Amino acid sequence: MSTKLSTVWNFLAGNKYLITIVIGVAVVGFIDDNSFMRRFQYDLQISGLKAEIQKYSLENEQSTKALQELRRDPKAIEKIARERYFMKADDEDIYVLSTDQPTSSPEQETITGIDETIE
Repeated sequence: MSTKLSTVWNFLAGNKYLITIVIGVAVVGFIDDNSFMRRFQYDLQISGLKAEIQKYSLENEQSTKALQELRRDPKAIEKIARERYFMKADDEDIYVLSTDQPTSSPEQETITGIDETIE
């Protein structure tokens, strides 16, 4: 037993600098809060956040331009009211055209007098 212990002790004593460097690199590279892996993860997160900043900056510019247009031109407000909220002037009639095929339910068939059964 003492020969094995002395062999291990001689190995540790002879390579103490190498062991210290390996443990230090392991702590700094993987275990520590400021490790290289965490730094890499933070860099990825920062690049994603920068992309979001660009997206929202572009959206902000578009919204600012639209707001300035609304402040300058009353016709723009009227256009938005007509398109989004289906508003109309007093002297206008609005017709909504649909390309959807009407679906008939059994209740509608009995109301209109059409009672067809397929066998």
